[in-house]
Amino acid sequence: MTQELFERSLKVTPGGVHSPVRSFKGMGRAPIFFKSAQGASITDVQGNEYIDFCQSFGPLILGHRDKDVQVEINKAIDDVWTLGAADPYSLELAEWMVDNIEPLEKVRFVNSGTEAVMSALRLARGFTKRDKIVKFDGCYHGHVDSMLVKAGSGLADGTAASSSSGVTDNQAADTLVLPLGDETALIKLFENEAKNIAAVIIEPLPANFGLLPLELEFLKKLREITKQNDSLLIFDEVITGFRMALGGMAEITNITPDLVTYGKIIGGGFPVGAFGGRADIMDQTAPLGSVYQAGTLSANPISMRAGLATLKKAAKSDHYEVLNKRSADFANALRDLINKAGKNIKLVQEGSLIWLCPNAMDKEINSPADLPQDMQTQFKSLFSELLKQGIYIAPSGYEVMFMSHAHDDKIIETALLKFEIAFRNFKQ
Repeated sequence: MTQELFERSLKVTPGGVHSPVRSFKGMGRAPIFFKSAQGASITDVQGNEYIDFCQSFGPLILGHRDKDVQVEINKAIDDVWTLGAADPYSLELAEWMVDNIEPLEKVRFVNSGTEAVMSALRLARGFTKRDKIVKFDGCYHGHVDSMLVKAGSGLADGTAASSSSGVTDNQAADTLVLPLGDETALIKLFENEAKNIAAVIIEPLPANFGLLPLELEFLKKLREITKQNDSLLIFDEVITGFRMALGGMAEITNITPDLVTYGKIIGGGFPVGAFGGRADIMDQTAPLGSVYQAGTLSANPISMRAGLATLKKAAKSDHYEVLNKRSADFANALRDLINKAGKNIKLVQEGSLIWLCPNAMDKEINSPADLPQDMQTQFKSLFSELLKQGIYIAPSGYEVMFMSHAHDDKIIETALLKFEIAFRNFKQ
């Protein structure tokens, strides 16, 4: 049935999918078509059930269709679908976020993480009256033209240049790309280009080209050098915001960026994005300022109410501590199974994010350049073995696994038995 659906989809959709990674490119098979999900499980059109460690690439910190969030969604649908006007629901979510997140003095809702980044970059240029944006090799900031230069995620397929056709030289020229974590290169760039740099944007925990934790001192240097040169620091927390901690990586690092971009979790499973930060910068956004941004479905009432219900539940006492400890315990158990099976698989875990990298157990991986050349080939085999055992992770070795509150002790116990068999059968 999956093959039949994929063949039909190829006739009407480029590549048969609506986002590249869903295509299972390089996995040696047609993508799986899923029809339903609940908690930590996802079910395909043929009725096969999998323990889901993808969780829609991160929005579902409570798991699929959390019962408390669903109650609020049902109420929302009964009230209104979309307004295109001012409403109390986005106000409530904005107030909650500003009250609870230190870097946020004001926030504007949009429809995706990509749109949030696009808007934040335009705002940074408008506020500083400068053109250049600095990004880092391997950090992914959505499919904004200027950010599709040495990105990550679906572009990290090991083929040709990690960029995109259709991005003009002029657009790329305003993006200055640095090696990830290279303080010397950062200092040198600012020595030459400081007067032109509007902002530096970074994933404070890069999680779209594998999981590549950064040294705290490097992030502190970013904050220092941007302040010294009147450039803005933008934290892209689309993945890490409200996942690593209530205040994301800004809270964990105790670094206050000028602007932050959000997505995923703040919509509770519905389309959403947001950018926010210092009030004096945000007030340059229309209708107060000259930086234009708008959206027909921005701050959709259903997304706003689902997001607020999700955030309030996720923020309950000790919830982050419980999720992060459970994730760490699970990661340690997986490492034991990898060692028991005698396989060469590196496992990196930060909070509720876990990354499996074949053929790299004893390798230090701090940037895309450190990734083993045959990683994707070996990941294909590992992915296949996990599918056979009823474990679903993202179909790319560059993507991370996401834990949720729905992955309770019983599910983890079952998952470990399945991982044990998959590791044992995995051919290296």
